[in-house]
Amino acid sequence: MSEGASDVLGQIAQLMIYPVKSCAGVAVTEAVLLDTGLQWDRYWMVVDAEGLFVSQRECARMALIHPQLTPDALLLQVPGMPQLRVSLQAGGPSLRVQVWDDVVDALDMGPEAAQWLQTFLGAPAQRLVRFDPAAQRACSTKWTGGVAASTQFADGYPVLVTTDSAMDELNTRLAAQGHPAVGMDRFRPNVVLSGLLPHDEDHLGPLECLTEDGAVLAGLQLVKPCARCPIPNIDPATAESHPGVGDALQAYRQDARVNGAITFGMNAIVTHGAGTVLRVGQAVRGDYAFG
Repeated sequence: MSEGASDVLGQIAQLMIYPVKSCAGVAVTEAVLLDTGLQWDRYWMVVDAEGLFVSQRECARMALIHPQLTPDALLLQVPGMPQLRVSLQAGGPSLRVQVWDDVVDALDMGPEAAQWLQTFLGAPAQRLVRFDPAAQRACSTKWTGGVAASTQFADGYPVLVTTDSAMDELNTRLAAQGHPAVGMDRFRPNVVLSGLLPHDEDHLGPLECLTEDGAVLAGLQLVKPCARCPIPNIDPATAESHPGVGDALQAYRQDARVNGAITFGMNAIVTHGAGTVLRVGQAVRGDYAFG
């Protein structure tokens, strides 16, 4: 990408991590970028008795679990219950767990965490697991163009990117239909960009994150449109589901690249800059890659 000749120039408006897959997110002002995504993003996951991942698709109450990270622990908080503390160094028995079609090794976080989840979620066999640091979960090379990339418990790719203007566009359409505005937290992105047109990320090639003096800090390759399930219909504040968001998206967000599925945001892999720090306010540039 040539200096000063980029098609789009924006900024990182928000950074979000989701320490426990399908639980509430945590807004951060900076985050270490790793090959597998933002540090602490989807490090933990809830599984059932067979080791299959559990999400808001099956258990909307997961939206009410609010994680917090301290220097040495993951804290989980919900209304009406004592918080759960899980050490960041916690190990445990190894389990084979399943995320979509992938089976990987994870570490069981123990009976106290399991009982806490079972009490709040009302399911008898759910457990909290952590991604085994010795394991690797490969992304689909069909979408990465043959580039090797890996992630942890995210649905399939390390980073999810979208734009604040895309959210504005959706809320404009919802208002026209008499629905209240919704928040970006329903779409669970990691990186939200400002200064771009709605859904510009659909048509961009590599993204470069820049330092204050314009040097390239890190690179993301946008590889696959993010197909949407019913989770954006779930209100994160109440865990109640209403179809208005999905109905509005259905009218204008079907993507032929994923067989006409409704999409919002783009999945990305990390091409360079692992170990660097992304910060809210950093400049980002990219070129269109239509076709």
